Amino acid sequence: MGVARGDHEARGAARGVGAQQATRWAGCRGSRHSNMDKFKEECGVFGIHGHPEAANLTYLGLYALQHRGQESAGIASSDGGRFHVSRAMAYVNEAFNETVLSSLVGTIAVGHVRYSTAGESRLANAGPLVIDCAHGEIAICHNGNLVNAGELKDEMVRDGAIFQTSTDSEVILHLYARSKAPIVEDAVIEALSQVRGAFSLTIMTKDKLIAVRDPHGFRPLVLGRLGDALVVCSETCALDLIGATRVRDIEPGEVFIVGPSGQKSITPFGPAPLAHCVFEHVYFARPDSYVFGQSVNEARTALGHLLAREQPVEADVVVPIPDSGVCAAVGFAEESGIPLRMGLIRNHYVGRTFIEPRQSIRHFGVRVKLNPVRSILEGQRVVLIDDSIVRGTTSRKIVKMVRAAGAREVHMRISCPPTISPCFYGVDTPRRSELIAATHTLREIETYIDADSLGYLSLEGLLTAVGPRSSSYCTSCYTGQYPVAFPRDEAAYLQLALKLDQPGNEERGGSPAAAATSDVEELPRAGVGPREHSGTGNEGQGELIQLERVKR
Repeated sequence: MGVARGDHEARGAARGVGAQQATRWAGCRGSRHSNMDKFKEECGVFGIHGHPEAANLTYLGLYALQHRGQESAGIASSDGGRFHVSRAMAYVNEAFNETVLSSLVGTIAVGHVRYSTAGESRLANAGPLVIDCAHGEIAICHNGNLVNAGELKDEMVRDGAIFQTSTDSEVILHLYARSKAPIVEDAVIEALSQVRGAFSLTIMTKDKLIAVRDPHGFRPLVLGRLGDALVVCSETCALDLIGATRVRDIEPGEVFIVGPSGQKSITPFGPAPLAHCVFEHVYFARPDSYVFGQSVNEARTALGHLLAREQPVEADVVVPIPDSGVCAAVGFAEESGIPLRMGLIRNHYVGRTFIEPRQSIRHFGVRVKLNPVRSILEGQRVVLIDDSIVRGTTSRKIVKMVRAAGAREVHMRISCPPTISPCFYGVDTPRRSELIAATHTLREIETYIDADSLGYLSLEGLLTAVGPRSSSYCTSCYTGQYPVAFPRDEAAYLQLALKLDQPGNEERGGSPAAAATSDVEELPRAGVGPREHSGTGNEGQGELIQLERVKR
């Protein structure tokens, strides 16, 4: 198994993209963790077959999916005989220019934007991953996370396999290369039959585009059409940008293949309970997308309506925390009758890192992205609407900023239940001890963020908002109940290496992230009384479930 030829990633300096970007990052303070206190958006995938401008359309598709991953971007194309690849540690518009795109010839292409959930943030891990093996060249783009990748990788390494990346996606390629199956699609199916977890894939061979979704359907994947060309992507917003029409979702457990002989769909995997990621509707997906067959905008607006019914408050103005709180705030305002005003303005041109001034500015990381509108907030009873609270550090800074702008009262309302458990299916979440709702009561969180009141949407309300198929959603981050089992023999190691901390062992006086950030106040000490926030009774369950997402 070897790396395919034609990769342009080493030519960043020549095209003025990669080297310039790397230099800019090296001279900046901050990192991917200096972003707002949010879960990170996993990955976005795109694929197209049968279009003369395949690479250009893939570029536009990735541009629409940029919110799903901001660490790297890459495109691989096929001209029917050879692959052409370009990847960079950059935003989509920085990773590609006209010269690069013109070199990505062919009528088939796949693309990937990445935020690392398994593996380090470096160019070798950027997608698409491309290899050449006995089955020919293949490129893979992966959205998700494999819970048994560490186990499989260790076994293959003992057998002499050499891994060039630290991603779980490369495990699939090794399994594919080892397959004795006579045709490509059978080799893909044999490889994927051995992995467990979340995977929505776009795969390219020299003349085929293959789309695959895991049997649980954790991550979205949609099929579209543009003239005679077929398109597969993570969200419908990418179809909208290129003028394609949505045909249907790639079904959980489906392998969809389009090639010279036409298209076919097969379902080779055994049945599994559906586990769509409910956080796609809460935060990840763009509001103009349809995911899992439902409008994201409508779902988020419904979250706001239900939040207003469940957590009413007397106030003068509803203010969303942009951008993710806007749809829920609209619903909250409509239901409550309290006027909606944009009392916080977001700077959309900050980028992922920035240079801080030499003289420290309090809460600079939040201030550079959000600024309060004093004329809206001064003297008012304000309801702030956000989609989630992860560590609580950003919420605390925003509440203080709104108070400093003259607000008489500040109430916080959250359009999802308390987040008490990390995700292992393709979302970059903190360790359990860093999730404030996992170790603190509702009142303790309310006191910490300095709000006059704090209210979360219930799990029942969340599931009502996402529609009649509520039983098909994964809610592990709110319940600690994981739909895919993890190998027990790894649990002891992972307890030390990963996200779950044994109850009672958390350093409750503060999180590692807080300790590393100069303007983050120490978290309050957790109380010993019963949790007031979730009402699920599941807070302590899930730590004992065997977890196998290895820090690779």
